Amino acid sequence: MNFSKISAASIFVSLVVLGTGMTSAVQAQKANMTFFVTSAGKGSGADLGGLEGADAHCLALAKAAGSKNTKWRAYLSTTLPGGDAGVNARDRIGKGPWRNAKGVVVAKSVADLHSARSNINKKTALTEKGEGVSGSGDPVNVHDMLTGSDPAGNFSTAGGDTTCGNWTKSGEGSAIVGHHDRAGLKKDTRHMKSWNSSHGSRGCSQENLKASGGAGLFYCFAAN
Repeated sequence: MNFSKISAASIFVSLVVLGTGMTSAVQAQKANMTFFVTSAGKGSGADLGGLEGADAHCLALAKAAGSKNTKWRAYLSTTLPGGDAGVNARDRIGKGPWRNAKGVVVAKSVADLHSARSNINKKTALTEKGEGVSGSGDPVNVHDMLTGSDPAGNFSTAGGDTTCGNWTKSGEGSAIVGHHDRAGLKKDTRHMKSWNSSHGSRGCSQENLKASGGAGLFYCFAAN
């Protein structure tokens, strides 16, 4: 009997079983994922097709990654003309808790998400594929996340265009963005460390979003 061949075969089988187990665990985590950063924008700057188009993009990416959730919402606020009430991002995303593609909890509730306890940062703000997103200090910086929101997750009352025409513009205009890596040029300021409300974009086109450190990416949450 050739024990070396038996041993080698046993090791091979064990590795296959182990690999299958790890793959199943990863798939299970993605299936239970309730938060992610879009791995890609829609390619037309901040023109996302409004809230409906942004939500559909979240759903399509999540479904392709193996998510079982079907009620995905983009973390985006909108405004109405004349100072009328708009839509608050915080009111769109359910109650929580929310987990990334690796099972890490980023927030337990809406209040937790918008507090100092929020666990959204460069290590946890993963795409639907479970991949990290480059940020400040990396060769390519795309840390600007479209939100159109103030720090509390409400639509902005600052005046002017803060949502690129409620996510329908890909030219002139501006949108409030947050930093998924909680960092920026002025590292000690509160705004640079904000995941959802850091500054306005230079414009609404894909080129202008890139120029200020973005790529038209945004956050997606599974609403419950």
